[in-house]
Amino acid sequence: MLRRACLYIVTILAAILSASAHTQTVTQTAAASNTPPPAQIQKQTLAGIDKLQSWYTQSTGLYQTTGWWNSANALTMLADYSLVAHTASYATVFTNSFQQAQKTNSGFLNNYYDDEGWWALAWIAAYDLTHTQQYLEMASSIFGDMSGGWDSTCGGGIWWSKDKTYKNAIANELFLSVAAHLANRVAPADRAGYLAWANKEWAWFQQSGMINSQNLINDGLDLTTCKNNGQNTWSYNQGVVLGGLAELNRAQRSPQLLTTANTIANAAITHLSDGNGVLHDVCEPNCGADGVQFKGIFLRNLMALNFAMPNPQYETFALTNAESIWNHSRDASNAFGQVWSGPFDAENAGSQSSALDAFVAAYASALEQKR
Repeated sequence: MLRRACLYIVTILAAILSASAHTQTVTQTAAASNTPPPAQIQKQTLAGIDKLQSWYTQSTGLYQTTGWWNSANALTMLADYSLVAHTASYATVFTNSFQQAQKTNSGFLNNYYDDEGWWALAWIAAYDLTHTQQYLEMASSIFGDMSGGWDSTCGGGIWWSKDKTYKNAIANELFLSVAAHLANRVAPADRAGYLAWANKEWAWFQQSGMINSQNLINDGLDLTTCKNNGQNTWSYNQGVVLGGLAELNRAQRSPQLLTTANTIANAAITHLSDGNGVLHDVCEPNCGADGVQFKGIFLRNLMALNFAMPNPQYETFALTNAESIWNHSRDASNAFGQVWSGPFDAENAGSQSSALDAFVAAYASALEQKR
């Protein structure tokens, strides 16, 4: 009797598992069938890039209507698109910006360590695309300056600026990401130093208190107490760390790194998205010159995490946001606004390149789902 009962239970469990697997397959097939064709998303992306490049200034290598660090992000987006699309169409843009933008800030250095981090990542992205050694060397040079911002205040970490008035998440996430990216690209003899910096930064960041009880990252530390200051959980603070951890995992395989990254990514999607799955920052609709850049940075780094550990939820999220921008936050010239759920509200290179990060992520996701 007992044996017969056990066989019955096993049979039932097998049926349940089989049905579950079938349901999952059907769901995944349905999701794939609802994905726009990659060619359609690429066409939309190129329309947006054409608009973005109308603001590009040959004589400065920068973008009108936005700032210094935003231009670095625009170039990073162009490199990312070029890698996904397997095109060299924008190679001359990187060459020109490398030559001309240094006239604004020599060596791509200024008073802010986070600005420097954005430019380092831009040249790493350009290096990945072109394999031009001087881009990687520039990123290494920038990182050398960033490392000078580390001291023992609050137990470690780099300062936001050379004025040493604030230790915040974004500067330290960028420091982590640049170090980990370089560790995976420099000559073997130089690798250990960058890997040591990445591990040192992540060990400090984890215990800094900036990751709150919701698994979201607040803006920075209160220097009086060296504790989380409770300021905004900006979307880009949830993003840059994902790319940094994905690169660190690539350098030294550690499942815990990707587990932590997934926890942060899922928390951001849960808490920073509306009921339709569209990403928002609390500053909307008046995010100023800086805030309009943030959301695209999250999508860019979410795709870096997805590359390391594929997740259909992340791909669907990218597709949902690109579709919302195209349908609800676009004008007749294919300018994209800062509020991705609409209505369209601005024309500037910051919001444009940020939205394009979502389109590049969606394009990569559509290609992945087609495979």
